[in-house]
Amino acid sequence: MFTGIVAEAGEVRAVTDDEGGRRLTIAADEVLSDLNHGASVSVSGACLTVESFDEESFEVFLASETVEKTYFDEVAVGDAVNLERALRADDRLDGHFVQGHVDTVTEVVDVRRVGEDGEVLRTSEESSGAPPRGGWEYEFAVPEEYEAYVADKGSVALDGISLTVAERGEGTFTVAVIPTTRELTNLSEKEPGDPVHLEVDVLAKYVERMLAE
Repeated sequence: MFTGIVAEAGEVRAVTDDEGGRRLTIAADEVLSDLNHGASVSVSGACLTVESFDEESFEVFLASETVEKTYFDEVAVGDAVNLERALRADDRLDGHFVQGHVDTVTEVVDVRRVGEDGEVLRTSEESSGAPPRGGWEYEFAVPEEYEAYVADKGSVALDGISLTVAERGEGTFTVAVIPTTRELTNLSEKEPGDPVHLEVDVLAKYVERMLAE
């Protein structure tokens, strides 16, 4: 179990196709502290098991099923991935309960720079002079079969980041991203058309199940 509070953005150092899946070697810093063989690490929202590690990086194996349900079939050396260690029982829960089970791969629709008053100052298609304050709005597509799980002011995990839905659109939803979140995660590298792992709030799934019985 995770919280969606990303510790750092690691860098993919090696990708190896292996029998039954792929192996990733990921350079990291903070998550290597107190790491051990068999530990769970959220890698851009997917819960993966550490097979080996050293002072600079760790290695994980992705079974073919994981590769098929994620965009890790397209991941390449140099790509940034969001990293979070598993939640400890005595940890503070700053985000929301994130299982690390990717529901689907969606994509970025738009990235908008906004001022402190929420006014859109620049879209992804406009020039790049960033104002000194404010944040960003990221708009994502949501597949039809998952629309019911995405609610205004509800929680979602995008590439393992716990975010709050600011607004629902037709086939899309928007989240507000503060500068700190953008700086600490791979959102700073995401552009329209880029893939993103989506995990909907598990509580919504349980509610649906109970109402169906």
